[in-house]
Amino acid sequence: MPHPDDLDGDVYVSPRHLAGSTHTGDPALEPLRALGWELRHDDLGNAYLNAPDRKVRLGYLPEGDDDGLWRINAYRDAFAQPAWGVCFNDSCPTEFVTAFTTALATAYQEGPESYLARPLVGSEDRDPFLGVVPLLQRGWVIDRPRWGVFAIDSPDGLAHLEYTTGDLDPAAELTTRDARWHLWAGTSVNRPYWYATASTDTPVPLLAAVTDSVSDPAPLLRWKQDGHSYQAAAHVTPITQPRPRVPTPLEASRAAHHRPVALASSSILRWTTSTSTGRRTHGPGR
Repeated sequence: MPHPDDLDGDVYVSPRHLAGSTHTGDPALEPLRALGWELRHDDLGNAYLNAPDRKVRLGYLPEGDDDGLWRINAYRDAFAQPAWGVCFNDSCPTEFVTAFTTALATAYQEGPESYLARPLVGSEDRDPFLGVVPLLQRGWVIDRPRWGVFAIDSPDGLAHLEYTTGDLDPAAELTTRDARWHLWAGTSVNRPYWYATASTDTPVPLLAAVTDSVSDPAPLLRWKQDGHSYQAAAHVTPITQPRPRVPTPLEASRAAHHRPVALASSSILRWTTSTSTGRRTHGPGR
């Protein structure tokens, strides 16, 4: 177990969908940078990652036009419209973005048949239902919040995955929250704590990686002083310094037998003002 001094945070927050962003992009960028993707920046401080074939592009946009901090698009043709697009807003827990980019890195290494694989009902590995399986396995509940929308709600009712049926505008899916998949936390869909969206053709394994991370019962690390990084409804547990282990009686007995023998008092040289010596040895730093 890591020592508390080595942890990036001093409290654990659960459930993890109530933990906000860490406001650090590096962990989510790293899985793709490790594959040698090109990283560049603009004059505003935004960062962009491009796959070697330019068919997958990521934008980390702290200075973007809206609250869409992370925008990730994939292309069948580098010069065509995106085949699919995903967005995570600036309050979304960074760990969920990292789960997505980690799965994307795996899919990219497998080739276009993975990172451009359209969802397919009835397929063994591409059925959209597989994207919600992690949620159902962890006690999330199916709901119908409004016409044309299926939802799955977390046990505390503060996280929701919505799936919109029917025809959708492909352009709107890439630029607004009117996407096929809409993941959000809070009590109002119009004022969410955070949100993420994914368009119709987003590969199911990438979606499942996010839903698995969102529903993971393990808490997330945050700093207590950054109260804005988690919601008041969250369970916050301080990280305590580990207590020194109390030795067993046998260990204490063994230690006693190995202690150095004390010198007799007559053998100890003590310095006094009358002691004649040519040199005194000073302590540390003297």
